[in-house]
Amino acid sequence: MTLIRPAAEASDAGGRGRRAALVRAVAVLLLVALAALVPLLGPSAALHGTGEAAAPGTGGTALLRAVLFAALCVPVGELLVLRLARRLPGAPAPRSWSLWAAAAGFLAALGLALVVACGDLVPHSPAQIDLGSLYRTRDGSLALLEVDAFLVAGLCALARRPALEVWPLAAVIVAEALRAHPGTENSPSAGSALTLVHLTCAALWAGGLLHTLRTLRHWRGTGPAAALLGSYARVAAVALAAVTATGVLSALRRMPPDTVPQQLTSTAYGRALLAKVVLVAGVALLALWARIRLRRAPDPLSACAPARAEVNLLGLVVAVSGLLTALPLPLPMRW
Repeated sequence: MTLIRPAAEASDAGGRGRRAALVRAVAVLLLVALAALVPLLGPSAALHGTGEAAAPGTGGTALLRAVLFAALCVPVGELLVLRLARRLPGAPAPRSWSLWAAAAGFLAALGLALVVACGDLVPHSPAQIDLGSLYRTRDGSLALLEVDAFLVAGLCALARRPALEVWPLAAVIVAEALRAHPGTENSPSAGSALTLVHLTCAALWAGGLLHTLRTLRHWRGTGPAAALLGSYARVAAVALAAVTATGVLSALRRMPPDTVPQQLTSTAYGRALLAKVVLVAGVALLALWARIRLRRAPDPLSACAPARAEVNLLGLVVAVSGLLTALPLPLPMRW
């Protein structure tokens, strides 16, 4: 009897572990599906009643852009957490997702490059694609740069050289910053600089939190876990401040202060921006809750509960960000 009971308890524990893993997998699939619906269905909802028109295939473009942003966040966050964890003794790192992220980013960047080669429209046949135009235009060159950068990042991940991934990932961020602000707008260099800081800090924040939670689960409550969470929290606080400041300045470049209340409800871009602001505010509250638990709770790792909710909301923020890049801008740039 004494031999059977531990075996039965171990079997029950294993069954509970498998059920918990299944529940987590289903929850992740549901969240991914929800995040995919945001860029796919978002354009029609945002444009409804505004009198604005979007290019055909806006939903597909927004989805590809959201996948590209998510694929950028994952390896950037891993690099950040690997650097933070290097100062802590002895705990192993979880399996890297950088290779899968690079593959997803490569496919998304390739899809976006084909859209550019088709005149910023979703191609319906190979005959519509003019690959030569990618080498003749600024947008085409930037699209090819992103494709090549994700390919190189994937090769670095395959070779297990994470330190080298910094350069292709930086190239993607620079290409996105330049693409978002063409030379026809006022002060494109100022806009590109704001986007560069905004995208870098957002990737560190979202990707860093994801990999921090994965690392803590892998460590299973060992001593350095609370120290790692505290180190990430300090970086995240700076990243949140930078994301907020650059986001506000970027919005004011597009919307004069006296028109902001009206445009937030009467334009597609304003509505999507308002949704992003609400989500980021919710994320900030969860981050504050996690920081309070980290500093004051008897068990600092209880901060992981709000942090998990935070990373889920950040996934929706990434999806809305992809939607924002595909919607028509409300007004010309002011500065």
